Amino acid sequence: MVTTLPAAPAVVIAAPASGSGKTTVATGLVGALRESGCTVAPFKVGPDYIDPGYHGLAAGRPGRNLDPVMVGAQRIAPLYRHGSSGCDLAVVEGVMGLFDGKIDAASLEPSAEGSTAQVAALLGAPVVLVVDARGHSQSLAAVLHGFATYDTGVRIGGVILNRVGSPRHEQVLRQACERVGLPVLGAVPRMAELEVPSRHLGLIPAAEHGADAVAAVDAMTRLAARHLDLPAIRALASSAVDGPLWDPAAEVGPSLPGPRPVVAIAGGRAFTFGYAEHRELLGAAGADVITFDPLHDALPPGTSGVVLPGGFPEEHAVALAENSALLTQIRELATAGAPIHAECAGLLYLARSLDGHAMACVVGVDASFGSRLTLGYREAVAVADSALFAAGERVVGHEFHRTSLAAAEADGFAPAWGWRPWDGAPAREGFVRGGVHASYLHTHPAGHPEAITRFVAAARTFAAHG
Repeated sequence: MVTTLPAAPAVVIAAPASGSGKTTVATGLVGALRESGCTVAPFKVGPDYIDPGYHGLAAGRPGRNLDPVMVGAQRIAPLYRHGSSGCDLAVVEGVMGLFDGKIDAASLEPSAEGSTAQVAALLGAPVVLVVDARGHSQSLAAVLHGFATYDTGVRIGGVILNRVGSPRHEQVLRQACERVGLPVLGAVPRMAELEVPSRHLGLIPAAEHGADAVAAVDAMTRLAARHLDLPAIRALASSAVDGPLWDPAAEVGPSLPGPRPVVAIAGGRAFTFGYAEHRELLGAAGADVITFDPLHDALPPGTSGVVLPGGFPEEHAVALAENSALLTQIRELATAGAPIHAECAGLLYLARSLDGHAMACVVGVDASFGSRLTLGYREAVAVADSALFAAGERVVGHEFHRTSLAAAEADGFAPAWGWRPWDGAPAREGFVRGGVHASYLHTHPAGHPEAITRFVAAARTFAAHG
């Protein structure tokens, strides 16, 4: 008889609102727990790609995402078990405010779909509320009372006071917490030197920030070790998750016999957005997955499929344009019919130009950086058959960019997706032709494993006949 080991206990690091310091606290907590001898599994609620990079540096293992909107609520527990297997404890950083998530005017639930509260409830894990203490005094008790009683399915197990101004300020805040029966699990003073450089979509990714990112994580770790009650946080951690682990091989089904096609995934400083499960699914489906850096590499020998994930190509447009040999290889592969999966940054790379710099010219559109942020979940339907999706298939994806295209259409390409934005007007987005699927829409492969099976099958066919 096969037995399943208990799931790792967890704490969920949440806040009343964005900007309260969740990432600093969560990253520092992961690092401090690791230094104390724990094997820590880091997670991030929602579609964020950047925070998991810092979590991963602190933990020494990949940061992963838990997003019920993108993958379905039924997959959260299995993905959690998979990502925390063999670990002593998991730290789950929330998104925005505790109850914030997908906007749905028709929902009457206290916690939005995809919210930190929903994930905490799905895991049966306690919430530690990080409060930005600036401007707070005795009235903090009322704020905490509201958060603790608003949704009975969520248990707030303690409070971390962040950006505390003085010992006297800390004393008053601790009294406020005591009034509502919530233990204080740490009090962090204001430390401006821990600010990590950011840009238009948030923090600069750890992979781009290099040695400075390592130094920032080390500083967060020291801060957490000094000012958080690690034994109390460990004692608080728990989880009600049971059942099987997520298994990429079971998700994609048995791989086809024959040689394994080479699927090249763009990485490096310009393409830092991705989910750990993507590589795992590609490998389980029968591909040999190799990372290359478009800033200076050529495609790996024998490449028969390419994944161009998200990132910040607008920050590296000059260097990307200078690697003209790779741009030619990508264009020739696309012309030959190889499957190419391009999301957001990948779409920009396949465009004719980005901010005036020549790109691969696979899709005949020009892209530029602007001031307008496009952000939100999209309930989309595939408009055309592609190397990933059959026409009519439905997905939930996420847009997050400040770039735009000069035209929404390109000669010879069908739209990739259709959806209705909040104002109800129908939208068409993305480009599909031959093996190319290019779009601003980010999807989570764990939510659509059949797309990975289809993509690897197309790469295998191209390897054999392309």
